[in-house]
Amino acid sequence: MTLSNPTQSEAKIGENVILKQTRLGQYVHISDDAIFEEVDIDDYSYTAGHNQIHYASIGKFASIATYVRINPGNHPTYQRIAQHHFTYRSSAYDLGQDDNDFFNWRREHAVTLGHDVWIGHNAVIMPGVKIGNGAVIGSSSVVTKDVEPFSIVAGVAAKKIGMRFEDSLIERIERSQWWNWSHQTLEERMPEFRNLDSFVEKYL
Repeated sequence: MTLSNPTQSEAKIGENVILKQTRLGQYVHISDDAIFEEVDIDDYSYTAGHNQIHYASIGKFASIATYVRINPGNHPTYQRIAQHHFTYRSSAYDLGQDDNDFFNWRREHAVTLGHDVWIGHNAVIMPGVKIGNGAVIGSSSVVTKDVEPFSIVAGVAAKKIGMRFEDSLIERIERSQWWNWSHQTLEERMPEFRNLDSFVEKYL
């Protein structure tokens, strides 16, 4: 685990959290009972607890609810006689060395989350999926395909059910890249963050 700035802004980590080869940005908050493996989670993002996230890149200001799983493991349903993980986690059963190629496949199909993404309770993001900036993933959804920026998706498998804003406003928000503003700028502009019309009038 590495912290990008070991000061008062360093990440807050709850109890029973396992971090393997994971980078945490500033003001990140990882709540209890989480497992992160080869994850890069950028500034201000948080997970609400009981999360399992593997091989993923997470942008700034991501809001990840409880029990969300990102890039879960798959079993070899069609490729092998046995689906059980003894064929790739062999060392756990004294059956030889683990099958690293099996794990490398998931690593090569990393998940990418943009900035200001909200993932609802109990959602699952499958390997290789890319989620655009500002998107919303409904609770208990299973996301199997890429999600366009500022769209709202839900269901099993998840489908688009709407957009947060009109295309012209989305374009202006993307152009502003407010998620890259300095901490001081965020603080100074907090009143506008709390009022959409004011923000649009002043900064877009």
